Amino acid sequence: MPEQVRDIKRRIRSIKSIQQITKAMEMVAAAKLRRAQEKVVAARPYAREIQGMIQRLLPAVNTITHPLLAPRKSHRVGYVVVTSDRGLCGGFNGHVTRHTQMLLSKEKEYGLITIGRKGRDYFRRRGYQLLAEFVAVGDEPTVAQTREIAQALFDLYEKNLVDEVNLVYMEFISAGKQRPTVARLLPVEAPVSEKLGDGPLLDYFFEPEPEVLLDMLLPRFVIGKIYSGLLESKASEWAARMIAMGAASENAVEMIDGLTLTFNNARQAAITKELSEIVGGADALKG
Repeated sequence: MPEQVRDIKRRIRSIKSIQQITKAMEMVAAAKLRRAQEKVVAARPYAREIQGMIQRLLPAVNTITHPLLAPRKSHRVGYVVVTSDRGLCGGFNGHVTRHTQMLLSKEKEYGLITIGRKGRDYFRRRGYQLLAEFVAVGDEPTVAQTREIAQALFDLYEKNLVDEVNLVYMEFISAGKQRPTVARLLPVEAPVSEKLGDGPLLDYFFEPEPEVLLDMLLPRFVIGKIYSGLLESKASEWAARMIAMGAASENAVEMIDGLTLTFNNARQAAITKELSEIVGGADALKG
């Protein structure tokens, strides 16, 4: 019985140590989530403005077919999957990878590009061929990293290795709700033209020429969408990790309570046994 009591005490100490780690990770995730949310909100005005500029440009260049705008007849679809580099974030990675597998099952031809170590390892283990992979994006994705990813996608698109590129990421809705989302990257979907009420299209004068502006803006528009997707995914990852670590801490409390009760029962049983032996010994001496 004493050995059993010592084993229970060791388990309680071990679980308390793990609980301290999960609580610390929960607090870190909550702090990181706040910063990630701020970055998501800060990136939205830029995305709106660049989309508005393209909306105003397109009517002026409607006779020109830009290679990033023109749809293609052949249809090898590329999917860029955004996952995390680390685990301990609940079902975050599983939701994204399963959603991607569902999309791939509907395609006759496809190409796969992964962002994040978890997604890369998941698809490699299942025999998928990757056109490109990006890992170690970090806790705070940068514009420089996004440009590198975008340039790789432009190269694949220009070389006709893919005829369409979609971004699959976890959209951040709130700290308690995220959902897998697919966003078209290439060819660029023309935003709805800007109108003044029900009147005619607004007329603008451009400097430099609209064609030159469009050639500058379309790549930046794609980079902005990728960057927004990375930020949304990172905020979703921290939210999922915060919830997962909170649940782990609560489970640790329940386990400690159960083991403490078992420990007290075992110790009481050991004490009762010792008392019984002492009383039995005393009775034997009297006899």
